[in-house]
Amino acid sequence: MILTVHVKPRAKSNKVIAWLDRETVKVAVVAAPEKGRANEAVIKLLSQELKIAPSQIELIRGATTRMKQFEIPDQAFKNPA
Repeated sequence: MILTVHVKPRAKSNKVIAWLDRETVKVAVVAAPEKGRANEAVIKLLSQELKIAPSQIELIRGATTRMKQFEIPDQAFKNPA
C-alpha cells in the first residue's frame, strides 16, 4: 500500500497531526530536513503509529520534499483512524 505523508519538520514534538483519509496522513517531526534526519524521524513515527517494524516502511518518493510517499505492506497496515 502507498501511504502519502505531509511532513512538518522542525516541529515542537513528533506526532501525527491528522489522518486525512486511509492513505494520507499529516505528521510533525522535531528533526530538521538535513541529511535525511526528518525522513528517519517520519519512518520511526509511522512505525510506532502503525505498530510495525521500521524496516517494513520504505520511502519511495519525496526524499527532499514535504510531501512523501511510503510503501507499507498491505498485511501490516491497520488504519488507526
